[in-house]
Amino acid sequence: MTHIRFRTLSLASLVLCVAATGAVGQTNSPAERRVAAAQKSIAARPAHHESYNELALALARRARETADTTYYDRAEEAIRKSLELSPGNFEAQKMRTWVLLGKHEFGQALELARALNKQVPDDLLVYGFLTDAYAELGNYEEAEKACQWMLDLRPGNIPAFTRAAYLRELFGDVEGAIELMRAAYQRTSPDEVEDRAWVLTQLAHLALVAGRIGEAEQILTEALKLVPDYHYAFANLARVRSAQGRYPDAADLLTRRYDGAPHPENLFALAEALERAGRTAEANAAYTRFEALALRESRGWDNANRELIFYYANHARRPAEALKIAEMEIARRQDVYTLDAYAWALHANARSGEARRQMDRVLGVGLQDPEVLARAAIIGNATTNR
Repeated sequence: MTHIRFRTLSLASLVLCVAATGAVGQTNSPAERRVAAAQKSIAARPAHHESYNELALALARRARETADTTYYDRAEEAIRKSLELSPGNFEAQKMRTWVLLGKHEFGQALELARALNKQVPDDLLVYGFLTDAYAELGNYEEAEKACQWMLDLRPGNIPAFTRAAYLRELFGDVEGAIELMRAAYQRTSPDEVEDRAWVLTQLAHLALVAGRIGEAEQILTEALKLVPDYHYAFANLARVRSAQGRYPDAADLLTRRYDGAPHPENLFALAEALERAGRTAEANAAYTRFEALALRESRGWDNANRELIFYYANHARRPAEALKIAEMEIARRQDVYTLDAYAWALHANARSGEARRQMDRVLGVGLQDPEVLARAAIIGNATTNR
């Protein structure tokens, strides 16, 4: 994918573009407006299966806007109705794949996406779903092939650019990832406020990986102008504040994120921030609550197992529990972030030789995440000094 060439916006141009467009002056979000339009269409033509597909799509987009996974449940209901009206219809099956990915059921999503790809070999978004599922499961070679198909089928399309950017980041080409995300932003309609805010948060994340803290802060300020209280922006802005040593501010941002998106992984990040801010009693309470919530969902695909591994290894000092969770998760997926957590659990159990072999797999992909690299260095030193 490194052969792609295109003109992109500079950071200054991005900021000017956001300032010029501003937030949409309508009360409802783009996804909410789509939901309302689909519901109106269903009321007018209740036997029209395409309207249920549109409703499912709108609800899935609303799930990303809000981080409220109950929207995926509602999307599944709409998909079931569409399939009742038109059994096996292709668009409903595509939406089912999208929802499975949103619920982190990557194995089932991959199986369905493969079947759809055989049925219609040139559908762009099916290749996107294949890219997502393969990447989340750790099969990066197949993910790259699927993403390249997207780029070849329709050069310059936004879904391919954002997926290619993610893969470039994993492969260690952070500047290439930034170039692609800027191109995606440039092509996103000003009316798609949440989409633009999401792309900006990804650009901020990449700036943080590259060590450009001020740039990340500036981009996130613009994202929050588009979508105030945006949970993705709060997460990355908290990372900025931590890098600046402003730990109380980071904790406040993550409190706001957890209030809006009360998921166990978000609670873990909040607990760590509270601990860094010196709010020990609150941090301990948050850790206790996190453990209970994370264990409750640990056997499902949509889980906080990676955070649970780090909790047991770094905070609870229960390395055996960390390894137990890591072994359960690595049996299902072997993406770089799961491998990183597995390696850390092995290291915590004084199995640093095995940990280094797993971390070498991570580094072999090319990942440049500073936290992962720091753990890799610790594991490397442990094996060198034995």
